[in-house]
Amino acid sequence: MKRIKSACICQTIHFQKKEDLDHELAIRELRAEYETYFRLLDKRRIPYRLVKEETLPDGSILIHIMRQYNMYPTGDYLK
Repeated sequence: MKRIKSACICQTIHFQKKEDLDHELAIRELRAEYETYFRLLDKRRIPYRLVKEETLPDGSILIHIMRQYNMYPTGDYLK
């Protein structure tokens, strides 16, 4: 029999700006979406670790994040 002792998911998320909006408005909406994502993780009490964040030349944001997978224990992954 096997049991999962710990699990974590690695994600690369690209927050892209909407092309049909004015650049400044698109950047504001993009930043709001980015902040909402992390607020929801905190609200749902999902453990995570932001590994890397970069702002690309077009203003979009690319993040690499490790977060809890389902409700499995995270073990040493997020330390």
